[in-house]
Amino acid sequence: MRPLVATIDLAAIRHNYAVAKRCAPGRQAFAVVKANAYGHGVREVVSALYDEADGFAVASLEEAAEVRAMHGEARILLLEGCFAAEELPMAAHLQLDLVVQGLAQIEALLAAELPRSLNVWLKLDSGMHRLGLSADEVRRQFPRLRAAAQVAELNLMSHFACADERGHSLTELQLECFLDLLDLDFDQRSLANSAALLTIPAAHMDWLRPGIMLYGATPFADPSAAELGLRPAMSLTAQLIAVREVAAGESVGYGATWIAERPSRIGTLSCGYADGYPRHAPSGTPVWLGGRRVPLVGRVSMDMLTVDLTDLPEAAVGAAAELWGANLPVDEVARAAGTIGYELLTKVTARVPRRYNA
Repeated sequence: MRPLVATIDLAAIRHNYAVAKRCAPGRQAFAVVKANAYGHGVREVVSALYDEADGFAVASLEEAAEVRAMHGEARILLLEGCFAAEELPMAAHLQLDLVVQGLAQIEALLAAELPRSLNVWLKLDSGMHRLGLSADEVRRQFPRLRAAAQVAELNLMSHFACADERGHSLTELQLECFLDLLDLDFDQRSLANSAALLTIPAAHMDWLRPGIMLYGATPFADPSAAELGLRPAMSLTAQLIAVREVAAGESVGYGATWIAERPSRIGTLSCGYADGYPRHAPSGTPVWLGGRRVPLVGRVSMDMLTVDLTDLPEAAVGAAAELWGANLPVDEVARAAGTIGYELLTKVTARVPRRYNA
C-alpha cells in the first residue's frame, strides 16, 4: 500500500464537542458534519457523537439521508434547505429540521403536501448577504409560516460573516439585526458558529452550530486551537520514500522554482496534490519529520512533495512525516499556504485511507 494515511482521533472530536457545550451551558448544539464531516468521515464522526450530540447539521438531502440512516432520533438541520420542491416530501420523511432561506423556498413549502410537519428555521440575512431574508421580510413571512400546517416549530437563524475577526464592526451590526427580531415568537433561535460560540456569549441563543472547532482547528488567526483547549482530530502522515544529494545551484521539482543555495539533502515524501495537499504551498511550508520542522522545497507534485533535510542528516528512507496533525497544527500549514484549515481538511481526497482511533 502507498504509505500515506489520515489517522482520525474520534476521542478528540468528542472532546471538542464537549468544549463547545461548556462554552454555553444549557444550550444545545448541532455538530456540523457537512462535507463528509470536514473530510474526517461522516459515518465515523456521527457514530462517535451518537450519544453526545444534540443534533447534526448538513448541506444536502443526500448528506441528511446518510446521517438519518445512522441515527434515527437526532435532529438533523438541512442548512441550505431543499433545492427543489420535489425534495420536501423526503425532508419530511427523514424528519429534518429545514432551513428556508428565500421566498421561493417559502412558497414551495406552503404549497407542499407533506406526510408530517417540519421544524422550520427561517434564515435572516443579517448582513452576510449570501442567503436569507431581510428583517422586514422575516416579519412579513412570520405569520404565514406560524399558521401553516406544514410547520411544527418555527425557528430563527442567521450566520456571521466576520466572527473570526475579533472586533469587526459588522459582527455587532449582525447581532443587533438578529436581536431586533426577538419580539417575534420564534420557538428556537440559532446564530453562533464556532467563532461566535468561542468569543461572543450574546450570540449563543438556543442552538449552537460548532463546525471547524469539532475537528481541532481554530476559526481565528489567533488564538491557536491548542490555546482554545481544542485537540486536533486528523493527522496526515506520509513516508520518506527517497533521499538524494543536490549540489548548490541545482534545482528541485517542476518548473525548477527552487534552487539550492548550498549542498543540500533533499527528501521525497509520499503525498501530493492528488491527495489534497495544496499545490500552491510555497517553499518553506513546514513538515514535521524526525521530531522537528523541515521546509517544503519546490513545487508540490501530484503524488509527491520534497523537503530540505540538510539540517536533519539522520533522516532515512522509511521515516514517517506528518503533513499536519498532533505535532504540526493544520492551521499553521494553512497559513503558510495562504489558505485556511477548513480547506486543507475538506480536500483530503478519497484515495487517502482513513484510520480511526476511538
